[in-house]
Amino acid sequence: MTVGNMERAELFDAGSKGRGLRATKELNTGEVIFSEPSFAAVVFDSLATQVCHSCFRHQANLHRCAQCKFAHYCDRTCQTACWNEHKQECGAIKKLGSAPSENIRLAARVLWRMHKDTGIASDSQLISVDQLQEHVADLAAEDFKQLRADVHKFLQYWSYGTRQHSVDYISHIFGIIKCNGFTLSDQRGLQAVGVGLFPNLCLVNHDCWPNCTVILNHGNQSAVSSALHSQRRIELRALGKIPEGEELTVSYVDFLNLSADRQKKLKERFHFDCTCEHCSKHIEDDLMTAGADSKPSADKVKEVTVFSKESLEKIEKSRVEGDYNEVLKLCYECLQKQENVLADTNLHKLRVLSIASEVLSYQRSFAKAADYAHRMVEGYRKLYHPNNAQLGMAIMRAGVTHWHAGQIEEGHSLICQAYRILMVTHGSNHAITKDLEGMRTQTELELKMFKQNKAAYQTMRDAALKH
Repeated sequence: MTVGNMERAELFDAGSKGRGLRATKELNTGEVIFSEPSFAAVVFDSLATQVCHSCFRHQANLHRCAQCKFAHYCDRTCQTACWNEHKQECGAIKKLGSAPSENIRLAARVLWRMHKDTGIASDSQLISVDQLQEHVADLAAEDFKQLRADVHKFLQYWSYGTRQHSVDYISHIFGIIKCNGFTLSDQRGLQAVGVGLFPNLCLVNHDCWPNCTVILNHGNQSAVSSALHSQRRIELRALGKIPEGEELTVSYVDFLNLSADRQKKLKERFHFDCTCEHCSKHIEDDLMTAGADSKPSADKVKEVTVFSKESLEKIEKSRVEGDYNEVLKLCYECLQKQENVLADTNLHKLRVLSIASEVLSYQRSFAKAADYAHRMVEGYRKLYHPNNAQLGMAIMRAGVTHWHAGQIEEGHSLICQAYRILMVTHGSNHAITKDLEGMRTQTELELKMFKQNKAAYQTMRDAALKH
């Protein structure tokens, strides 16, 4: 499919939600509805020396721009491919003496691009960038103060540009970025590394139980010639069959929050009241707050819920400080309190199980980690959409943990399940799906060996773990 092809989607009036996109034909599960290159994107300040500013891949030993000494690239090829985007930014950083924050850099890149291509960069772009929603008038006092400070710093940075803009227009651009900025992940999809603006994607409305998902596809960056590098782009993919004429939706927040908490986040960040079916009917809220099957009293559930909230705050603090033994101690205490009181679908229990399995894997206590990961995944299955990318990633991590624990049958099964989900959400060409394909092949070979001769398999595995 060509980047930017919009034959499968069209703009329409979505009533109280404003503009929206809908399907122009029946769409199949996993189908790419459209892909779109970024109008403008920047790497986060905190990762400016660790992530390529062209392809957004996490790499060691990046090559630094000799002019501004701020931008970093995989190699000369990536640098050449990015020069059109970086050229004016490079001069501005050099003259200012340092790079401004990511918000200011992105706003400047948006405006430079608009001067070059106007607000519409291609025939397939449905709306000009400066016509996107901005909600500046709805900002809280603290956010508005921050916006004013950003505009002031922007004007110092932009003074090196040739065209000037009013404070109101620059505020408008910052408002658009705040409401519409899409977080970009690294090539494995495991870490947020930057933020970008994708105008067509911005037209897809929110639903807590959406029919689409969006992923970043880094494209081909291995070609020797920069002219053959494909652009970083997002892909909007169907999570199930979508009939012709149905509105296309994605979720702006993680579903694993109570409906009231999701609504609060959406109101604060995107300035709308979510009235989707899952919020209106509080679907699955009961599971997310459920007590155990042993039917403990409401007072006991409340007491353990309060204890869990306090524990999770302490766990997060110890995690940030890198005190993993303390993290595990607090997790064990919390899980002990939750036993026979909170259900395995209870959000507080799921969060503790997730952290415990992650830290135990890091400490190479794989058997224990696998037990917690298994319980976590079983809870997730009851809550998430069966093709949710977060569910797929969690099942993948659980599969790898079981594999490392020597539980090859369960490990292989989970890796196959994760692969099926990620084929829908990420597609066969994404780096994470290719990684999973490799794991699937490897665990299949090991499973055959295990079934033929368990003792020989165990010897091989023990030898591998020593290296």
